Amino acid sequence: MTRPGRLTRRRLAASALLAPGAAAAERLEVPPGMREQGAPLDATSYGLPAPTEQGVRRRSRPGREYQPILGTAGSIVTPLGDLDGIVTPNGLHFIRCHAGIPAIAPEQHRLLVHGLVERPLVFSMDQLRRFPTVSRLHFLECSGNSPLYRTARIRPDWTAQDTHGLLSCAEWTGLRLADLLAEVGVRPEARWMLAEGADAAGMTRSIPVAKALDDAMLCWAQNGEALRPEQGYPLRLFLPGYEGNTNVKWLRRLKLAAEPFMTREETSRYTGLLPDGTARQFNFTMHVKSVITRPSGGQSMGAPGFREISGIAWSGFGAIRRVEVSVDGGATWRDAALQDPVLPKCLTRFRLPWQWDGQPALLASRATDETGAVQPSREALLAEVGEWFTYHYNAILAWKVTENGTVQLAV
Repeated sequence: MTRPGRLTRRRLAASALLAPGAAAAERLEVPPGMREQGAPLDATSYGLPAPTEQGVRRRSRPGREYQPILGTAGSIVTPLGDLDGIVTPNGLHFIRCHAGIPAIAPEQHRLLVHGLVERPLVFSMDQLRRFPTVSRLHFLECSGNSPLYRTARIRPDWTAQDTHGLLSCAEWTGLRLADLLAEVGVRPEARWMLAEGADAAGMTRSIPVAKALDDAMLCWAQNGEALRPEQGYPLRLFLPGYEGNTNVKWLRRLKLAAEPFMTREETSRYTGLLPDGTARQFNFTMHVKSVITRPSGGQSMGAPGFREISGIAWSGFGAIRRVEVSVDGGATWRDAALQDPVLPKCLTRFRLPWQWDGQPALLASRATDETGAVQPSREALLAEVGEWFTYHYNAILAWKVTENGTVQLAV
């Protein structure tokens, strides 16, 4: 039995993919330039992409007119449609700042842990690094990712970078927060923890102690190197699966208490207005979601023939267990193959072979996570939360392929 989405030899041979290569096989030649002398090595440089790849860049969020200079508050988004695999390079990881990027000397940085603890303590970076170290692959997503609730704000020329670019995935390295809290001794009545950053915004969020004792981390490295300043150097809180704003950067203080602290970021901000006028608060976990990144908005299919549909899926509740792909706008679905590794609270790459016949198509993906939760349709999501909810949009998205091969956002 063939696995879902698997490209067999028979199916590959039957596709148009091999036709040009078969005809050219009799006149194979070594490509020009294969024996030219290369450029000298530079032992002091920081590695950069090839010159032809340096157009793959972050940019500002849609609706900001792609301004190259944003000031101290704003977002720049990851070029998801240009990436392969699941790991986002550090130089392309999305950025969200509320008051600019502080310059903090690691030798002077301190973390205060106090409140409902037995032993209030202040830790230097050197002391934190003495704890046992862990590294884990996890996604990070802003709760404002995919600003698609109101169709009036959506443009058909949006790309995957515009629709989903406040999402990245990396290997995070640091210590288990549970180990640090064991050192200070959490008192039984402590149920909430205030995390505070050292930026000028005084970013603060209330975090359940249960999450802090579960899989929370204090991180100083990302993808094998020290955190970039825009990612919280020298220390950030990382809460796998939780909305981006709770993963406080430039972490300077943790205070434990019996009740949530009701900070600005969880009262006037990062809450969702429901149709009955009430507000949904403390929406921590990012729900199951997926997006096709190739082919996607702004890309061109070229001539008809074989293509591989590829994209990413993720869930803050655990691992992805299934991704279905439709080429007819949801009338029919096929199971895509999940590329290893398939990890909890991490991006999962999915792939499906497709023979494009040159006719218009509507491409969509639908993910299911290990809890059984299925990515909803736009109609189902709006029926639950309404079009003014703002955050945690996770509905199925479709890309429209036209007869001339251009790909646009279906609105």
